[in-house]
This record gives sequence, C-alpha cells and structure tokens, in this order.
Amino acid sequence: MFRNRVRTLLLTGSAAVATVGTAHAQTAAQNTTAGTSISNTASVTYTVNGTAQTTNSTTATFVVDRKVNFTVIADQGGTKTQVNLGQVDAVTKFKVTNTTNGIQDFYLDPGQSLIADGLVTGIDDFDMSSLRVFVDSNNNGVYDAGVDTKTYVDELAPDASVAVFIVGNVPASGTLSQANVNLQVIAAAGGLANTRGDLLVPTVLNSDATVDIVFADDDNDGIGVDLPRNGEGRAYASYEIGTRNVALTVTKSALVLSDGVSTLNPKALPGALVQYCLFVRNATLTASANGVQLNDIVPANTTYVPGSITIGTPGGTCVSLGSTEDDDADDAAETDGVTASFNSTNRNVNAIVGNVGGGGTVAVAFKVTIN
Repeated sequence: MFRNRVRTLLLTGSAAVATVGTAHAQTAAQNTTAGTSISNTASVTYTVNGTAQTTNSTTATFVVDRKVNFTVIADQGGTKTQVNLGQVDAVTKFKVTNTTNGIQDFYLDPGQSLIADGLVTGIDDFDMSSLRVFVDSNNNGVYDAGVDTKTYVDELAPDASVAVFIVGNVPASGTLSQANVNLQVIAAAGGLANTRGDLLVPTVLNSDATVDIVFADDDNDGIGVDLPRNGEGRAYASYEIGTRNVALTVTKSALVLSDGVSTLNPKALPGALVQYCLFVRNATLTASANGVQLNDIVPANTTYVPGSITIGTPGGTCVSLGSTEDDDADDAAETDGVTASFNSTNRNVNAIVGNVGGGGTVAVAFKVTIN
C-alpha cells in the first residue's frame, strides 16, 4: 500500500462532504499546459542627437508550472451498494476527475473505514475480504472481471474522468449490516503510457527553467481525513446487507399412488401407497435462501417406505429430475449436493437441500403406506 492504512472513526455531526475542488474561471483544459515555455522581450526606442535609435532587452523565459488538482467522488447513485451474504466480487463505484493543467497518473489505494454520520450513515460492523481496486478500461461504467485489470489511473487528460471500482467479497454468514470502504487517490507523474508514474512531490524552491510541482487540491472529503494541498483525495462508500428475509414458501400435498384395489382411481385405503410432496419456492429474485432444511414427521397410522426420499426439480407427480436419497444420516458418501435421512425413533424425515436461489424452486418427496 502507498500509505499506512488505518481504520478511522469520525465524530458524528461532521461537515458534509465536499465533492469538488476549488472553483476556477477556466477549465483545466483551457489552462496553459504545464511545461509550456513563455518568453518575452521588451523593445526600447530613444534618440541621440536627433537620430532615432532602438534596442531590445534580454529575453525573459519561464515555463508554466504544474498545478496539481483533482477530485474523487462515490459515483453509484448514492453511497450504498446493496449486497447479499456470500456475494463475490461486489462492486462500489467511484469517479476520478483530473483538473490539473496536464496529463496525470494516479495511484489508487482501497481501504476499510469506520465512518459515522455525515458521509455514510449506518454502523460499520464487518469487513469485506479480498478488497481490490480496478480502473474502467473500456469506459462502459461497469466492472468487467478479467477486462478491467489496471490498478492505477493511466494518462488521464485535463478535465477527463474515469470510473474506478472497489471490488470485494461479502462474508457468507453472520448478523451483518454494513461495511464502509474508502478510495484514496494519490497524484503521480504522467507522460508515459502503460507505466505508473512516480508519486509527485511538491517543489520547494521556485525555478523558472523547470516545471515546479504545486499541490492545489482542497480537503476533498470535507471532514479533515484528507488534507488540503497534499496531492491526495478520498471518497467513501459502503456495502449494505439489504435483504434480511426472502419470500420462502413450502407447499405440502399428498397423493395416493396405489391402493391394491383400483388402478384408475386409487383411494386412501389401508395398505395404500401415499406420496407426500413438499414444494419449496423462493419468490424473492434478489437473494438466496441458504441452508434450507426440511423436517417432516411421518404421521400416525402410516409407515414410512424405506429409501423413498427424492429431491430435485419439481415436475410430474412431485420430482421430475433429481436423486433418490438413502435413509441414514451419514452423508460422507453423498456427492449430489443434497442429503436426506429418516429417523425411525422419532419418525422424522430430514431433507437438506442447501441453497434455493432467487426465484428458485426445489421439490422433496417421500412415501408412506397407510396402516
């Protein structure tokens, strides 16, 4: 990292974030480009004994210095990104704008932050893992894994902007609420494509013959974590666990498959074979129901049919495509991702179907005979 990262707790009631730098009458592109040479020569006229004479002064030359300035803001329609537990490569989006009078590179440093009221509301109670930062390489404003791979801003022209993405993984479990992150942007030298320039250092002594470096950036975050005239800027965003519950429903039905008397219209007679079907549906499209487990007590006056538990895609009389599960609770040999068992002592049918994705369905069937 380019700076020692600390988790900073800010007091409530802080000033609102300042998302732009000092106002200027001209845009950065209209300002004279750093390194431009400006020369000036004065002329003098005079007379000697009535004769007109002219002469020129020596030429004064200096080069225009680099006025380093830029802004960084959260750029995602608000500071919060809605995520789900276990989500991989969750994205927060920022925008870096170069208002320097010259082409600039910028170092990018993502971090975790504890931020109270003012910039990002809500309590920061977890950290993202595998936190990374990438620059939008194709300027489509969307993070494309494997495409957006550059980790620094390269050759950004005056007044140009670029999207920057912080990407991280959300923990898979816990009573979590929000993780706050920050993007630190640090000015670096431009001028060579596909090469990250060195960090800029402000010039102490003025020199007319060289391009002096002057930091002109304000306190970009407006709360004092960033400092004015330091060539750095910060912006903040957060990942929020938005969905706490899903519309999960379980519909149970019973179907008489055979009764030993009629093949066309079997009835619930003693000795009849009955199939119970449990249809699970997650009507919430944006979140999964994880670790779904069904328990069903085989009712009195019936006997469980050994080896009759099936789990899979709904269809037919219950399960159209799935697997038949064994009755023991030892799941070491299971390879299909779902497990089930029957406990003869308490007459409990247990089916562990795992995750039911947003809008997903799963069916569980087992059979009994009527005593």
